[in-house]
Amino acid sequence: MKTPFVTLPQLQEITTQYPTPFHLYDEKGIRQTARRLKAAFAWNPGFKEYFAVKATPTPGILKVLQEEGCGVDCSSLTELMLSDKCGFGGHEIMFSSNETPACEYELAENLGAVINLDDFTHIDFLKKTLGYIPETISCRFNPGGVFQLGASKEGFQVMDTPGDSKYGFTRDQLFEGFKKLKAMGAKRFGIHAFLASNTLSNDYYPALAGILFQLAAELERETGCDVQFINLSGGVGIPYRPTQPENDIAVIGEGVREQFEKILVPAGMGDVSIYTELGRYMLGPNGCLVTKALHFKHTYKEYVGVDACAANLMRPAIYGAYHHITVSGKEGKPSDHIYDVVGSLCENSDKFAIDRPLPQVELGDLLIIHDTGAHGFSMGYNYNGKLRSAELLLREDGTVKLLRRAETPEDYFATMIFD
Repeated sequence: MKTPFVTLPQLQEITTQYPTPFHLYDEKGIRQTARRLKAAFAWNPGFKEYFAVKATPTPGILKVLQEEGCGVDCSSLTELMLSDKCGFGGHEIMFSSNETPACEYELAENLGAVINLDDFTHIDFLKKTLGYIPETISCRFNPGGVFQLGASKEGFQVMDTPGDSKYGFTRDQLFEGFKKLKAMGAKRFGIHAFLASNTLSNDYYPALAGILFQLAAELERETGCDVQFINLSGGVGIPYRPTQPENDIAVIGEGVREQFEKILVPAGMGDVSIYTELGRYMLGPNGCLVTKALHFKHTYKEYVGVDACAANLMRPAIYGAYHHITVSGKEGKPSDHIYDVVGSLCENSDKFAIDRPLPQVELGDLLIIHDTGAHGFSMGYNYNGKLRSAELLLREDGTVKLLRRAETPEDYFATMIFD
């Protein structure tokens, strides 16, 4: 079972002011997660988490993370603008983009962000755009092939195919790119890579770290470039299903430290800073989508119709992703009914759950859809004219703060031209 971070009495109070559906975030959980991560990598003096803005581009959330010492990783013009408006600046910002317009590189440089180049050809493009190469620069590495870990002690196998990914330099391009960037004026270098998504293995980050640490040592030795930081990016996952194990970030941090001392310290690179870029791990479990049961349909299956839809949370519709559901106030009751939980979009994929065992759902029940704090609201859209919901923060003292109001029809029509 998954235990919600909000109770039925709290939700009943919240819904007197904010109608469902809405996304709700847990300030206490966010801060605890940030502090656990920081403690796990405290052995590295330069460690910094660069939160992936794309996961939860919400000012109130970014400011909480900033208070916990996090930076931000941006991938677009508006994410850079958002981060600037939230008070991030300089090397608190990492700009990791691909197929990047010139104006985005210009803004990243104006903000003092660390630019993370995605492709060898972007070196000349950046030079042409800015007129120079920044003294601090990072490059994204793609080793190609298949990345695979054997069955871990948790019993999971981690596998992805970087060779099919559109991101990053090849190994040969990276060596050539570092030499070229150095000749063009770069003085401080970083390496960034992302090989697998939502891994439920404590072995993933240490394995990736080993690859990148060895690469960094070879790059510094063969090119003479000063590698100052290594960004392990994202990929540390969360257990969407109650039966899945939870990653132990302390064990993960220790595994990375062992690789660091095994590879970088002997290479004379013990001062290299470690960065992470964890969106899902930081926010996923610390957010939920709250929705109300509106209708019941009894045909070939039993359906619960709710007031949220895939426009509020698209992961189940496009990925078949599992999100656990709690019927608030009925946590102790047996899950002896089988339902499809569905929204109102004109798409048959608009289903939050299929054949899901739940306690009997009654009209007006509040359903909590778990683990939507990352890639939940941020992936919303307006199909069928649906309006994006509000975002709320459950503060540590139990009060609620509005982070983003719900959209209105006026918002929907604002960009339309009727003449």
